[in-house]
Amino acid sequence: MNGRGTPLGEYLPGHSWLHRTPLGLKAGFLAVLGLGTFWLSSWAASLAVLGLVVALFASIAPGWRRTWRLFAAPAPLLLVVLVFQSWQLGPGRGISIAANITSCLVAAAILTLTTPVQTLLDGVVRLASPLRRFGLDPERLALLIAITLRSIPYLLGTFSSVREAARARGLERSPRARVLPVLIASVAYAQRTGDALTARGLGDATEPEADDPAFN
Repeated sequence: MNGRGTPLGEYLPGHSWLHRTPLGLKAGFLAVLGLGTFWLSSWAASLAVLGLVVALFASIAPGWRRTWRLFAAPAPLLLVVLVFQSWQLGPGRGISIAANITSCLVAAAILTLTTPVQTLLDGVVRLASPLRRFGLDPERLALLIAITLRSIPYLLGTFSSVREAARARGLERSPRARVLPVLIASVAYAQRTGDALTARGLGDATEPEADDPAFN
């Protein structure tokens, strides 16, 4: 199982205007487009913003395959959100919430696609540096974000792989066949990541161990 099921967390080299935009300005712009949608009360406005961020995504990542990969893995979860929120709050609000969550997902993908990981992490360290006086370690925060960026694509890719394997065996309706392998893979991945952090002196162990190849 691999983590190539979604472009979230990938970096796509290029020379688009978003690639050239300074990190702070780009992150602020995408945050307004993504998180700012939750202030919208109209489902039509939420869909309009979603259309805008999808158009931005398509402009830097042409071709339907990468766009399909972005939406394929979280589609079942987004569908559950849509149905549940429509039942609880009405169809209009359900559409708005699902569209807003999707806009945040696409905006995050745009940020990682147009920003090298090291540049993104350096920006986090600079932004969080004033918080040192309150006990926050900016480098550890950047490490947490790096692990998250690495983990999300892997876990979404695992979910997609397990779903395809269950379908091939005719077990697509079996919760055990779809959930249990994902849980086992997730726990194993977390264990490997924890071992790698410990080997670098970032865990609970005081004696460093050999580097874990899975973390390289």
